[in-house]
Amino acid sequence: MSMSVDGFIAGPNAAPGNGLGDKGHRLHEWFLPDADADHRSELDHLAGANRQVMDEVMAAGAVVVGRRTFELADGWGGDHHDGVPIFVLSRRQPDPKLQWPGVTYVSDITAAMNMAKDVAGDMDVLVHGARTAQLALAAGVLDELQIHLVPVLIGQGEPLFEDMSPDHIELELLRAADGPGVTHLRYRVRKGD
Repeated sequence: MSMSVDGFIAGPNAAPGNGLGDKGHRLHEWFLPDADADHRSELDHLAGANRQVMDEVMAAGAVVVGRRTFELADGWGGDHHDGVPIFVLSRRQPDPKLQWPGVTYVSDITAAMNMAKDVAGDMDVLVHGARTAQLALAAGVLDELQIHLVPVLIGQGEPLFEDMSPDHIELELLRAADGPGVTHLRYRVRKGD
């Protein structure tokens, strides 16, 4: 998750056509300099820590995403990257006109994560959406958090850690790497602490 220093992963007024909210594209400028989320081919310019992180993201073997995030991203046209399976967390079935072959709708976070981990094998599972990440954390099925901390204060929008349970969750820092315009933090979620 790309996140502002004040904890937001999207700006206010996120809606179709404005998926990252007002000024939310600022959070993705470290890998999309033109702030255009539809041009994945522009990743070729990356180097150093930014390149390493994006290579890891694009090597994931499956994606778990919340329905709202999925719809705001226009479902990535049914292909997040390289045809990997996408599991959409949703309590209702999709519009039949918006179904893609690699997309499965699942109503339970644990089931979605287990299905994604099964198909990903030894590869990582990418989780998109604040609420989806929170649910996975609460269910104990999220192994790591990657936060791409962008040096900006947005002031309002969608926070990554809002309305979480009061459970104490310990994290172990695995990596802190600086890239142009961002600090990449990778944490292991410590189980049973």
